[in-house]
Formats: sequence, C-alpha cells, structure tokens
Amino acid sequence: MPIIKIIDSHAHLNTKDFDEDRDQVLEQAFDSGIKTILCPTEVTDEQNIQTTFQLLERYDQICAAGGVHPHHARLYNDQHEHLIKDMAERGQIVAVGEIGLDFHYNHSTPSKQKLAFQKQLSLAQKLELPVIIHSRSAASDVLACIKKQNFNQGGILHCFTENFEFARTMIETGFYISFSGILTYPRAHDLREIAKKIPSEKLLVETDAPFLTPVPFRNKIKRNEPAFVVETAQVLAELKKMSYKSLAEQMCQNFSSLFKFEISNF
Repeated sequence: MPIIKIIDSHAHLNTKDFDEDRDQVLEQAFDSGIKTILCPTEVTDEQNIQTTFQLLERYDQICAAGGVHPHHARLYNDQHEHLIKDMAERGQIVAVGEIGLDFHYNHSTPSKQKLAFQKQLSLAQKLELPVIIHSRSAASDVLACIKKQNFNQGGILHCFTENFEFARTMIETGFYISFSGILTYPRAHDLREIAKKIPSEKLLVETDAPFLTPVPFRNKIKRNEPAFVVETAQVLAELKKMSYKSLAEQMCQNFSSLFKFEISNF
C-alpha cells in the first residue's frame, strides 16, 4: 500500500538539536511520507542561517522562511532586514518568519517585539511574501499590527493556541491555521474544539520540531521530529471526520497554494 504524502509546515531542522543525526532524521521523515518540510530561519543566528543554506542545497523537499523571532526582537536591526530581503531575492525563502509577538515569556520587551513585527510585516508586504506568525498571549496585538500595516499577503498562524475568534478573523485576512503536537495532548480539549471549526481548506499541520512532541511519543522521546507530524494529522483527521488520506491531500494543496511551492513525488 503506497505511503500517503503529507507536509510538515514548521520544523526547526537548523538547530543544534539535529547536528548529530540530521540526515537520518530527514530520511526517516521522507520514509514516513513527509514530502515537504518548511524550515524557519532565525536571521540573528549565523549558524542557523548556514545550516538552512546547506539543507536547501541538499534537499529539494525542504523550503525555508527567514525572520527574527519575537524572543530575539531586541536584536532586530537594518542588517537583518537586508538579509531577509537578500534571501528573498535569491529565492531562498518562501515566507518571512517566524515573526510575531510573545507576551507569555517576554524575552524581548513588548515595545521591541511590536517594532520588529511591524517592520517585518512591512518588508513582507514589499516582497509580496506571506508570513509565519508566532502569537502567544498576544492575539489582539497581532491583529492590531496586521491592520496597522494593511498587510494582505496572508500566511500561517503557526502552532496555534489562541481563541477561535482570533483564528476566524485571521482566516478572513488570508491566513491559514497550523496545529502542532499540542493538539494531541490530553488536556487540549478547547484547542480540539477550535480545530473542528476551522475549514479544512485553511488548515495545516506542523511539528515545531524539536519542540512539542505529540502523543504517543511525548513521554518516551524528548526531541520532536518531522516524521511525528503524522500523529497530529491523524488526530486532526478524526476531529474533522475526514479520512487521513483526504486530510493529507488537503494539507499539501493548502501548503502549495500559500507558498507557491510544488510538492513533487520524490
């Protein structure tokens, strides 16, 4: 029976967590049916950038985004903006991200987060690229920034954990909602109820590897990896009352439509 192909819309394969066995992790993912993986690049980290470039050179199945995460917003400067622009012009990224606001940890002050977010939204608008947004305890402020910039390139609300009204409003603005392994957690009842309400044509799945390992691996394996996205997708298919094959096909279609990235039969 052929393996059903699916995507992992967000995996940090460029972190040191994968330095010892990155190729093996990828081969396992591809063998599991993962046909495309989007790797967000933290442009304040030179090693992160270089690892992304190496991945892009070696694997046609990988695409990348580039941006400054809200945790690192205090570091954002014009040099990072020029770097993102250069990566876009060279065709090395399909989106600007991971960007956004995180008022849970506040590793950077809210004011610096908003400034970096707004500047990167403006840059993405000029580049005509979608964005990958990290939003934690910041839904109203994310919406305010989107509206302030008149941003209309769409993108992904990644690792979604906010409320349904936020999701609905962002969908109306052209965004897709991506669910991570959190969806599989026993206590994630409210999140699963939200997932049921999201139209399948606006859904994506991700691992956010190496973080947020899904059930049933959560208590067995600390590091998450792209192959495990299948577990989240299976839960999502059950919630949407769809076959896994239908959901996987819809995820691939959604991803290709948003990023203009062809998912081939490797």
